[in-house]
Amino acid sequence: MAAPRSGTGEVPQWFYEDLVPGRSFDLGETVVDGAEMLAFAQRFDPQWYHVDEKLAADSEYGGLIASGWFTASLFMRGYVDRVLSRAAAAASPGLEELRWKAPVRAGDTLTGELHVLDRAPSATRPGLGTVQLAGSLSRRGADGDVPVLQLRFRGWFARRPT
Repeated sequence: MAAPRSGTGEVPQWFYEDLVPGRSFDLGETVVDGAEMLAFAQRFDPQWYHVDEKLAADSEYGGLIASGWFTASLFMRGYVDRVLSRAAAAASPGLEELRWKAPVRAGDTLTGELHVLDRAPSATRPGLGTVQLAGSLSRRGADGDVPVLQLRFRGWFARRPT
């Protein structure tokens, strides 16, 4: 069996045993780049409120809003940079929940968090454990943080070699 690797291929610092319920991670801050937001929408989610400035400006949105999938990709980047780059990540069996709570716009500053909810050793793969995780992104503003993305998912992580 190959040696465990982090999500970016490096030697991992954290293993399943380190991801205990109650542990939290700061996923950092990102400023939404308008050109990236628009390019993503043009390629993957070309709905008018994501790509047509005039129609979006004349709508209840008052301007372009990010695709929710783009917002989810910003969360994923923070998760890779702050957690998976250090953890013995083996993949993910998927999401249980994904909610877009508020619009995201170019120039918004988003902050991310990740929380370990639960974990269990794999019943079928002795070298792995399943970790239940909850993540979020919030928009920083003058009136405080506004939640924009909420998700719950599972990750598979290698057990620490003995």
